[in-house]
Amino acid sequence: MKKSKQVQSLPVINPHAAGIDIGASFHVVAVPPDRGDDSIRTFKAFTGDIERMADWLVQQGITTVAMESTGVYWVAVYEILEQRGIEAVLSNARDTRSVSGRKTDVNDAQWIQRLHACGFTANSRYHLIH
Repeated sequence: MKKSKQVQSLPVINPHAAGIDIGASFHVVAVPPDRGDDSIRTFKAFTGDIERMADWLVQQGITTVAMESTGVYWVAVYEILEQRGIEAVLSNARDTRSVSGRKTDVNDAQWIQRLHACGFTANSRYHLIH
């Protein structure tokens, strides 16, 4: 008798979570895959592009975003998201990079989104200086 394998998935505790892989020249954004065929988008790092990204996230019903950045490129994104009423969480790259395999910006954004949706991202100790 052949045993069937059950795939167990981590429970989603926040279905309105997105993930962003922050870069110097562009940002890759992942929203939950059930939001349609266009669940991954890339935005340039200029202020106008970041504002369009935030507007798109609001249109997608996103209420919280985890982002990963190894530099200071997250600051403008964080501020614009907060202005739009989206909770922004800066996660430590060390905590989200524990998955082996082929690394791409799209894979990173999707992984960050999944971790955040399942409640596995914590805010880093970074603080904005005004």
